[in-house]
Amino acid sequence: MAQPRPPSEILSSVFPDKHKLMRNLVQRAAELGPVPYAIVWPCSGHALGGAVEAARFGIIIPILVGDGDTIARVAEESGLDISGMRIEQADDPAKAVSRAIALIHEGEAKGLTKGSLHTDTFMAGVIRQESGLRTKRRMSHVFCIAVPDYPDLLLVSDAAINIVPDLITKRDITQNAIDLHHALGLGTPRVALLSAVETINTKIQGTLDAASLCKMADRKEITGGILDGPLAMDAAVSLDSAQTKGIDSPVAGKAQILIAPDLESGNILVKALAFLGKSATSGIVMGAKVPVLLTSRADDATARLASAAIGALYARALAEQAA
Repeated sequence: MAQPRPPSEILSSVFPDKHKLMRNLVQRAAELGPVPYAIVWPCSGHALGGAVEAARFGIIIPILVGDGDTIARVAEESGLDISGMRIEQADDPAKAVSRAIALIHEGEAKGLTKGSLHTDTFMAGVIRQESGLRTKRRMSHVFCIAVPDYPDLLLVSDAAINIVPDLITKRDITQNAIDLHHALGLGTPRVALLSAVETINTKIQGTLDAASLCKMADRKEITGGILDGPLAMDAAVSLDSAQTKGIDSPVAGKAQILIAPDLESGNILVKALAFLGKSATSGIVMGAKVPVLLTSRADDATARLASAAIGALYARALAEQAA
């Protein structure tokens, strides 16, 4: 039940000027028209409300996959209008995941969004071999963040799926983030491979991995981005810090992608930017055959709307590649 795209002034009320980069992304997705998405087990006010809001902004066409009676009750209790929305019956979360994946293969949906089911149940269905959604590349999560006063959107990975990635996994994490940057129409990204220092230290695995990833990029094992590392966080995003440290690099001080050495450091970084830096965040799982939106119960309406926009834009990019 997608509605005509909202005027820019409505988006301005949702995304203030400090988050205008995210607002521009959402506006572009709305202008291109809605993409059908399977919303898996939208059986809470937050999960269902996110789908309704994204449909209202003309970003997605939600297919609600779950228990119809529960969805109707949640909609009524939350004051949400789901009239006209398609509901695919599934008796429990695991069956909802299976049905949603079937909708992908039937060509009815172009992406998946996690509703109010547990992340393990959702991702277990996505990553199993029988799902038909896996590729040769490792799946990873990419956060898209609009930081006030920073000139570019920041992509941060991986802060949600791969706990202690090895070098080959980091290669896939990096390539996934680069691919998303291109799919969002943001051009060739400057990629900072983060660590605690800018020099190689055999006791800090992240510095060794960063140097190896840079060489892999030189050998075209990673393509589409400009890589440098190891870089400490300050040198990655602050020109003053980079100049003070004497770092001559096309990435230092103006990174657009930040690759964390492990999940813990990446997760802390993202949440610090969100809760202390007052940044707008959104995210997507990359490396599958379709976009997968792994929303959190803590995500507010703007995060869910922005994630839907990223998913819609990436789905369009995949369709163009396949054409």
